[in-house]
Amino acid sequence: MPDFEGILPGADWRDSYQGEMVQGAWSSLDVSRLLLDHPPAWIGRLMALRNRIVSLFGLKTVEHASGTSAGGFPIVSTTPDRTVLGFDDSHLDFRIVVDLEEKHDLPIVHDRRIVKVTTIVRRKTLFGRIYLLVVGPFHRRIVPATMRPFCRDIQPVRT
Repeated sequence: MPDFEGILPGADWRDSYQGEMVQGAWSSLDVSRLLLDHPPAWIGRLMALRNRIVSLFGLKTVEHASGTSAGGFPIVSTTPDRTVLGFDDSHLDFRIVVDLEEKHDLPIVHDRRIVKVTTIVRRKTLFGRIYLLVVGPFHRRIVPATMRPFCRDIQPVRT
C-alpha cells in the first residue's frame, strides 16, 4: 500500500479507484490532465455549481490554470509514475494522487497500465466534515465517471 501519510499528514478520509488504461508511454501528469481536463459534461456543470456555492462561503474555487494544473487542481508534485494535485483551504486540505503501475500479467502488450486515482482529505473544521458528508456521494460517482472514457474495469480500491 502506498504511503499517503507523507503526501498529506493527518489525513482522515480517503478513497481510491483503479482501472486499466491501454495507451502509449504517458506520464502520470499526462494521464492526470487527460482524466481531469476532459470530464463528462454533467461533472463540468456540477463543478461550476460547486464553485458558485463555495465562493459564497469564501472557499477556494477550482479554476483552470494553463501549465500549472490538471482539471483546475494545482500540481503539488509530479514524477513519471505519480502526480499529486490539490490545495489547502480553511475547512479542509485535499490531494488527488494519480499513480501509474505497469500491468505485468500480459507480457505481449507492453503499453497497458493500471491507473489509480486516490483522493486524500484532512478535515480541519466541523464545516469540513459537513462539506465532505455532502459531497462524498457525488465524489464516489465522479471519480469513476471521469476515468470511464479512458480506462476499463474500474474498481474501488481498499485504502
